Amino acid sequence: MAWDEWEQVKAAAAERHTAQMQLNQLPADQGGGTSTGESKTESGGSGTLRHSGGPWTRAAGTAGDLRISTESTNKNLLSGHAGVSKGAEGLASLEVLKSVLTSWERRLEAVRDECESLEPKLRAVAKEMGEREGAIAASVRAVSVPTGGRE
Repeated sequence: MAWDEWEQVKAAAAERHTAQMQLNQLPADQGGGTSTGESKTESGGSGTLRHSGGPWTRAAGTAGDLRISTESTNKNLLSGHAGVSKGAEGLASLEVLKSVLTSWERRLEAVRDECESLEPKLRAVAKEMGEREGAIAASVRAVSVPTGGRE
């Protein structure tokens, strides 16, 4: 293809404005709704880019709840075993019971520690993504897109 012919093809394509960008949405003919209940634009999307910190915040809350729950469970486990050794002295199962208690203490402490570590990280992700959403929205609004007379 000669250079002049290539330039003509590019110019014809630019005149038709056939290339459209479509992000995170279904084509208009598929009738996709929006999760936020916003009205749709002519191109089928909501016209906004949104991030929700909700899932990250909920996950952080769940990690916090699980941390508290494992602490409470560990305390209940210890209080449930209090005094058992006095009434079971001499039984072979006492050593097995102590071994099981130690194993569960370690497991519950590991879960508690992991949740304690995860909770602030998940909250930080929610905050960071929310801040980035604002910056991205501002930069997107700054882009001038030719509408081809559809305004």
